[in-house]
Amino acid sequence: MTLKKKQHLDPTDLDSHLATAVDSVRVLTVNTHKGFTPLNRRFILPELREAVRSISADIVFLQEVLGTHEKHALRFQDWPKMSQYEFLADSIWTDFAYGRNAVYPDGDHGNALLSKFPITRYENLDVSVGGPERRGLLHSILQVPGHNDFHAICVHLGLRESHRQKQLELLCELVDSLPEDAPVVVAGDFNDWRLKAANTLNRCAGMHEVFALSHGQVAKTFPARWPMLRLDRIYVRNATSHKPQILGNKPWTHLSDHLPLAVEIRL
Repeated sequence: MTLKKKQHLDPTDLDSHLATAVDSVRVLTVNTHKGFTPLNRRFILPELREAVRSISADIVFLQEVLGTHEKHALRFQDWPKMSQYEFLADSIWTDFAYGRNAVYPDGDHGNALLSKFPITRYENLDVSVGGPERRGLLHSILQVPGHNDFHAICVHLGLRESHRQKQLELLCELVDSLPEDAPVVVAGDFNDWRLKAANTLNRCAGMHEVFALSHGQVAKTFPARWPMLRLDRIYVRNATSHKPQILGNKPWTHLSDHLPLAVEIRL
C-alpha cells in the first residue's frame, strides 16, 4: 500500500525530526460524520478543521471521513478539492493514512489517521462480517522519536452485536500479534452501546481503556448534544494514560453526532 504524506522528508530532515526523544503524545479521536452536523443539516468541515487544530493533538484518529464524493463536490461551494482527511491534516499533520471501507457510486468513506510523526507503513484490515455494512481496522506504524515502532489502530465497528463480537476478536488477534513491548493505541467508534466489548478486549494482553481506568467507566459520547451512550473508546498498551477528556462543549456539540475524546499518552 502506498504511504500518503503531506511532504517527503529527506534523510537530514528525518535525523533532525528524530533527534529529541518524545516521552508523551496527545491523542484525539473523533467521528467526523462525513463533515456534516447531526442530521446532515449543514456542511461544517472547515469549522471541524479549526476545532481539531485547537486541540494540538499529535495523533488524530478519524472515523466516517470521506475520501471522495462527486455529488457533494458539485453541491457545496466550500467543498475541498482534496479528500477530507487531507483537508483536515492541512499543514499541521505531515503524515496521514486512509483506510477506505465503504464504496458507493458517488464516492467512498472510511477511517483515517493524522500524525505529526512519520508513518512508516499502514494497512487497512477488512473486518466486514456480512451484508452491505463494510468495516475496517486501520493499522498504522509510526516512528516516534526515541522509541521503537508505535502502533495506532483506528476502529469503527459494526452496528450489530454479533458483527461487533467477531470484529473485536479480530482486533484482539491483531493486538496480540504485535511485539510484546511495543506501545499501542486503539481508538475510535466501537458502537458498543450494550457495553459488551470489555469482555473480549480484556483478553488482549496489557490493554486498558483510559476513561475506565481513570473514572471507573467508559465515556458517554452519543448523541453529542445529550450524550447517553458510551460508544467511543481509547485503549492503550505499554504506555500510561493521563487526563482523559470528553470534549463536550461548543463547538464540539454542533460538529458531529459523536463527542470527541482526547488523552495524553506517556511512553
